[in-house]
Amino acid sequence: MDHDSADHPKTPAPQKARRGSKPDLPPQDPALLSDDFDPAISATDEDDEARLPEAPDEPAEAIGEGPLAVGHAAIENAVRLAPTSPGVYRMLNVAHDVLYVGKAKNVRKRLSSYARVNAPLPARILRMIAATVTVEIISTSTETEALLLEANLIKQLRPRFNVQLRDDKSFPYILITGDHWAPQILKHRGAQSRPGRYFGPFASAGAVGRTITALQRAFLIRSCTDGFFESRTRPCLLYQIRRCSGPCTGEIDFPGYTELVREANDFLSGRSHLVKKELAGEMEKASAELEFETAALYRDRLAALSAIQSQQGINPRTVEEADVFAIHQEGGYSCVEVFFFRTGQNWGNRAYFPRAEKSFTPEEVLASFLAQFYDDKPPPKLILLSHEIEESALLADALSVKAGHKVEVSTPKRGEKKELIAHALTNAREALGRKLADTATQGRLLDGMVTTLALPHTPKRIEVYDNSHIQGTNAVGAMIVAGPDGFIKNQYRKFNIKSEGLTPGDDYAMMREVLERRFKRLLKPVDGDAAKPKADIKTDLRADDDSFPQWPDLVIIDGGRGQLNAVREIFENLGLTQVSLLAVAKGPDRDAGRETLFMPDREAIKLEPRDPVLYFIQRLRDEAHRFVIGSHRKLRKKDIREAGLQEIPGIGPSRKRALLHHFGTLKEIERASIADLGKVPGVSAESARKIFEFFHAQPG
Repeated sequence: MDHDSADHPKTPAPQKARRGSKPDLPPQDPALLSDDFDPAISATDEDDEARLPEAPDEPAEAIGEGPLAVGHAAIENAVRLAPTSPGVYRMLNVAHDVLYVGKAKNVRKRLSSYARVNAPLPARILRMIAATVTVEIISTSTETEALLLEANLIKQLRPRFNVQLRDDKSFPYILITGDHWAPQILKHRGAQSRPGRYFGPFASAGAVGRTITALQRAFLIRSCTDGFFESRTRPCLLYQIRRCSGPCTGEIDFPGYTELVREANDFLSGRSHLVKKELAGEMEKASAELEFETAALYRDRLAALSAIQSQQGINPRTVEEADVFAIHQEGGYSCVEVFFFRTGQNWGNRAYFPRAEKSFTPEEVLASFLAQFYDDKPPPKLILLSHEIEESALLADALSVKAGHKVEVSTPKRGEKKELIAHALTNAREALGRKLADTATQGRLLDGMVTTLALPHTPKRIEVYDNSHIQGTNAVGAMIVAGPDGFIKNQYRKFNIKSEGLTPGDDYAMMREVLERRFKRLLKPVDGDAAKPKADIKTDLRADDDSFPQWPDLVIIDGGRGQLNAVREIFENLGLTQVSLLAVAKGPDRDAGRETLFMPDREAIKLEPRDPVLYFIQRLRDEAHRFVIGSHRKLRKKDIREAGLQEIPGIGPSRKRALLHHFGTLKEIERASIADLGKVPGVSAESARKIFEFFHAQPG
């Protein structure tokens, strides 16, 4: 799906060719072009499949008459006041936590079905009723509004007895900008506020990056930033390798570049056959006129377009725009595979593992999943499902209202659409199989840690801490979290070190601040109840679901015996006695595989370099290091942007002007080598070295 986000682009006259500086690369690789991405902190943009939810085997045990009677009484009270119109109801327990969110065309009638004492209900529903002490109701004008509100509340409140879509985030798009006379092609994620045309969604950022690279070869559209574009005096290296047409220096005129942009828009809008036909015609014409170099250029562009379509895998003949959903259940888990088809092209797929109790049928899981999936995404014109769901017509009406165009929800029985469903089902089955196998491997590693480290039980939650700074500046701490399903990235946290009077480079004091901030909040009682974490997501942990613990079973820190003793003292002062501690000291010359492990009141542990447990611990430590370094660099770059070049010793206003005039932007100065910096008028070799070291100093 593509759409415009512009009224009228600015169209100044194209610049004439300029001369003076050597060709170089634009500031960013196309695969990383977007202010909405933070590659230093994010994991690889080939998004890992979501972690599996906890799926405890909950038997349908008998429920005591007392609690069930209390729940029935609470629901009966709500029935007397409930409207007979559409609405959404929430069931709450004694702690005022939301247990379940539901919708109904007639709220009173729906609640009455829960209030009947002898009604044959599943054990899951009986447990929910037994825990209910009050019911809250929100009336809506239509059943469609109720469906949309229900999906929104489930995503916000994460009720225990609902199907939960987890690990959900916005999808990347391709943007061809519309606010410059020479439009730029880039990857975009987030609010679509910049003028231009957006094409997507794509299943992963990696797919977008590969597509943009191929589109550059096919249409020669620039990917550089506007600042880099305006500062050019000669074409950059992308022009030399035929991935850009060089509009920055007038290598192509305005009408010619506009035609390239039109062709790219046509291709991404689904008119790929027309574009390829036009290019083939131009190639034949150039060849007939003996302009073989021009013909070769058109040949390469055609090859690039063919590469895009081959990378996209299956491209349906009869489906122009659709999302395909297929669900597979196995071992108490569900996997929903989603394929995106836009402009007749396959733009990738992604696997989801929603949290749902084993008693939910595939149809129930899929119905709840769909409503939540499109809560913050524009739906396409056609949605294809592997299973027929109840209220598919209601879902179609709700999505049509949301999208502003007709949306069809269908379960195909034959033809090409049925083949697309079969293909998605195969991927869902394979994705769930891989995830179950990975989870089993992770479980074996955790069991191995119990044996190797003599832990009291298999850890369900591991927290790893690390600090980063440069001579005490921009100090930041970070926590990463791992469990039976691998890294839990939505629970990573960073801590900006705030202590005043902190001695620069005092790692012990930094770690003390991080751990005290983390655990004091977790220890703080709420309303006299047991300790619960405070809802401060910047420095603390949210209990996103019942299955994953808030408290760590094992805390790992980067360091030796000294760091271990410091952390042990902190824990003793906080009264933490049930959390195991492990310090990982680097080997001689920082060699991986020669680490020494330290635990309280035990001799140092040395494992064989090929020991799987040691490799697992290294992965945990390295992930914490990657995350904290990324956080530090982001903070440091922000300070550099705010302070400018004045912070560099020996760089005054005149040299600053010379650097900016030569490179155009601060980002380009940061990317420059020492040799390039030394070519700026007024910048000596020593000054060039200082500038380079300022931007590339390694954090501690």
